[in-house]
Amino acid sequence: MNDDRARDQRRSLVQAWSRAQLTIEGLWSRYFALGGQAGLMDVDAYLNGLGELPPLQRDVLAQAVNERLDELAGAHRAAYSRPIRQRLPASPPLAALVELLDRVVLAPPDRMAEIAAAAGKALGVAVTLFLIDYDQRTLHPVPHADGSTERVSLDVDTTLAGRAFRHVQTLPADTAQPPCLWVPLLDGVERLGVMAVEVTDPDDLYDPGLRAHCRWVAMLVGHLLIALNPHGDALDRVRLTRPRQPSAELVFSLLPSLTAGVDSFVVTGMLEPCERVSGDAFDYALSESTAHLIMLDALGHDLSSGLIAAAAVSAHRSARRAGNDLAEQAHRIDQTLREHFATATFATGVLVEIDLPTGRLRYVNAGHPQPLIMRDGKIVKPLAGALCLPLGLGPLDVMIAEETLEPDDWLILYTDGITEARDATGEFFGEERLVDFLRREAAAGYPPPETARRLIQAVLQHQQGVLQDDAAIVLARWTSPGHLDPER
Repeated sequence: MNDDRARDQRRSLVQAWSRAQLTIEGLWSRYFALGGQAGLMDVDAYLNGLGELPPLQRDVLAQAVNERLDELAGAHRAAYSRPIRQRLPASPPLAALVELLDRVVLAPPDRMAEIAAAAGKALGVAVTLFLIDYDQRTLHPVPHADGSTERVSLDVDTTLAGRAFRHVQTLPADTAQPPCLWVPLLDGVERLGVMAVEVTDPDDLYDPGLRAHCRWVAMLVGHLLIALNPHGDALDRVRLTRPRQPSAELVFSLLPSLTAGVDSFVVTGMLEPCERVSGDAFDYALSESTAHLIMLDALGHDLSSGLIAAAAVSAHRSARRAGNDLAEQAHRIDQTLREHFATATFATGVLVEIDLPTGRLRYVNAGHPQPLIMRDGKIVKPLAGALCLPLGLGPLDVMIAEETLEPDDWLILYTDGITEARDATGEFFGEERLVDFLRREAAAGYPPPETARRLIQAVLQHQQGVLQDDAAIVLARWTSPGHLDPER
């Protein structure tokens, strides 16, 4: 480095030090804590022009001063001996992402509306978040921390915002005032809601760069929503249309994300009635090579049912994470229920393991409705093997059955609350109606999450909107690695 640069750096550092409100001892202490190697007297001599420091030590000293200026919100900073990267991004998309990351530190979930709005401001747009309720019928605006909002809730099935949510597509509303983009909010592949992006120029709605930037922001917002949600109740209050009973709180606290996926596999599930579900539950675990699934239906319709389901899910996770196979997992659940609950307490269930590279499917059915495989829009077979007693009525004589999936096959797991939902005349929804519904949905090209949502709505409509029993559905789609569709 030339002498002029060295003199400029010293002058800059001395000026910054004078603004940093630090004694020489305080400055040296910070410098030493950052790894500085020069002694106090050497630093003092350098600052007073009576000595020199190597470039690296000058830069460590400059960093110590600048960190102090950051604490004081100082606008002037000490110079470095070499060109350094920008501390804050200059480009709008990166600035928006940094706004999200910086503002979320120590933020409660109540602040997500303001955090997203700040990210939008960095992009030059106005952002409002809408979350889907747990019934998956309505998109609700996320209020500001003070509880205020200028937006109204939007129906999923009849609005453009709802269409963006249903089809996971960014859609323009060029006739709205102001013009708006509806951008899906996702955590991975789980649909959380939509993001309204208001622009001043309608032409911006068709700017591919802006659409990409908004998609990045929406993806990060989705991750942050899930990360912050357990820290408070604000986001759950937006999504709950009715208070949950204790049994439902217990069951939902057990559930994984309603939708997840890896490269060749997507799984999604839904439970109803979401405010008072008690005994139905599901779980899954995905890895590079294997998908584990379980569907459970515990005896009863009260908090005791939730406790049975909770014990069964916990026992399954314990066995699964210990590396136990399907038979051992079923035995662990059965043993847990028999040891900790009264006689004749049980849960029906299906345990499934899928080898993702090959599509090899292995399963155990403990007194549960038979899973189905759908291929090319048709139910090709029920999984009718590997039957044993319900879990908790053992000891079990567990057998494992096998099938081989073909690319784009769907696996359907459900509880009897789906097929035994009754209309006003007492007619069951039934397996035939379930199969017909799934066939039509597959022909229409709906992905698993939307199919699950629409199925639950169909079951509710069949039973006049009020279920008399818990109803649960899990849909999974497997695509072999050699048949992946880049558009999916």
